[in-house]
Amino acid sequence: MKEWIALFLAAILTGNFVLARFLGICPFLGVSKKVNTAVGMSVAVIFVMALATAVCYPLNVLLEKNDLAYLQTIVFILVIAALVQFVETALKRFVKPLYQALGIYLPLITTNCAVLGVVLLNVTENYGFVSSMVNSVGAGVGFLLAMVIFAGVRGRMEHSDIPKAFQGLPATLVAASIVSLSFLGFGGIVEKIFG
Repeated sequence: MKEWIALFLAAILTGNFVLARFLGICPFLGVSKKVNTAVGMSVAVIFVMALATAVCYPLNVLLEKNDLAYLQTIVFILVIAALVQFVETALKRFVKPLYQALGIYLPLITTNCAVLGVVLLNVTENYGFVSSMVNSVGAGVGFLLAMVIFAGVRGRMEHSDIPKAFQGLPATLVAASIVSLSFLGFGGIVEKIFG
């Protein structure tokens, strides 16, 4: 239990896919203008990460048993694409305002390298099923945390007097780098507490 808590916290803080591994930057920069949209996108990513891990883990076992491990990436991408289509259809039917707010970024979950990254990380680290699920949910919660924090920062930036040369993308990238640097402060905390 202690190792799962450490794995969960590490996935959220020190191994954050957006701020430490720099995966999933497209939705991080594109959908983080409003907190409610950032939360909606993040919940969809958490769901897809967890479901992709639950489906890809047994598929990976089958691939390795049949000496087809070289097909992992292709199989994982196909599974993720199918799951994203499922999420998109469900949001379109049951949560239409969120579906419209996410716009083009919802189908981009398919190409969100954080989703594929977490599935591949689980395989390369030889995590068991439960550890893989804990890592995936932790990675998704870390994605949510990064998105919400950055949406808050961008909300504050809208009401700030930013020099003309830094308005738009330059200010956004500087703010993203500062938020990313803030997560370096978590380095060693998980290891010290649980190590």
